[in-house]
Amino acid sequence: MPQDIRLRKVAQALCEQPGDERRLEEWAEWVDIAPRTLTRRFIAETGFTFTEWRQRVRVLKALELLATGRSVKATALDLGYDNVSAFIAMFRRLLGVTPGRY
Repeated sequence: MPQDIRLRKVAQALCEQPGDERRLEEWAEWVDIAPRTLTRRFIAETGFTFTEWRQRVRVLKALELLATGRSVKATALDLGYDNVSAFIAMFRRLLGVTPGRY
């Protein structure tokens, strides 16, 4: 978890609601930090860009949901994806397998 309290607040909110679709600029405004600073701090503290970090949170939640028997489509929608194909592509890119095969 990030050390910077502002990043930790964003990270916590995303862990609790991985389907939250706010853009980086909206998150930055929410914690009163410049978007560029939020971007730099995420990389410095996590080694990932904000987008990469959010994708990893989402894929971890997807693993939980899929393990309970939830469908790929329902999981994608729960995680904020409007397009199931985009969810499948992200899942495959990060884990090397499609959610259906998982």
